[in-house]
Amino acid sequence: MAIARYKQALELTPHAPWAQRFWDALVPLKDRVAGHPLFQEMGEGALSLPRFRDALLHFYPLVEHFPKYMGLALAKTRPGLYPGHEETRNWLIGNIKVEQRHAYWYQDWAAGFGLALAELEQVRPPAAMNAINHYLWDVGHQGSLDESIAATNLAVEWATGEWSQHVVSGMQHYAEQGQASITRHTLAWLRAHASYDDAHPHEAMELVKRLATDEPARQRAFAAAQRGLEYYLLALDDCYQQGEQRTAQTAPDLGE
Repeated sequence: MAIARYKQALELTPHAPWAQRFWDALVPLKDRVAGHPLFQEMGEGALSLPRFRDALLHFYPLVEHFPKYMGLALAKTRPGLYPGHEETRNWLIGNIKVEQRHAYWYQDWAAGFGLALAELEQVRPPAAMNAINHYLWDVGHQGSLDESIAATNLAVEWATGEWSQHVVSGMQHYAEQGQASITRHTLAWLRAHASYDDAHPHEAMELVKRLATDEPARQRAFAAAQRGLEYYLLALDDCYQQGEQRTAQTAPDLGE
């Protein structure tokens, strides 16, 4: 019955040829993000503490804003008027609250590495690391619903779910070296993304399949996902190359 549709879980369907090509074409770029040296060294317990703290600090706005990006997509849904919109609305409503909770768990992870909540809330990421936030805001405001889902829930969550599986294994090293406090609370964000989020990119791809019903829409959605991963990579490169130096930098004295 129609009245019970909101209770139905999103059903994954076999990919049509175009959708399989869409997915496969994103894999190399997604792999570059998930296998970035920053995450490789985190997982090996080899990333320097200054670089680690710089990453936790400057990626916080991405985590904190993530449910807001999803909210921008939610505002675009028009159930009953366009295909895929009802399923997308229900999926977004069900997951926005989860993503908000993840921001609190990320705060616990950062606290384990000595970052105070005030530091996270007042951070202003460097331009290269903040570009992904500007892009996701832009696609949320200006892009179509399928572009928003592709850039945010497919591209970003796909890569994040994969690198977190590797990184979680290296946390104990930092505890053993006395560089971090590692507890079930400080590991909650990593463990959630290493397991729970594993289904999200597949669900996001399912939504893209239902929303992008013609070739131009599919091309736009692919370009949005591709650009999201490119900005993610830009942020990682800057963090890895500049994070060590940033910890020693101070703002100029602008007093009288």
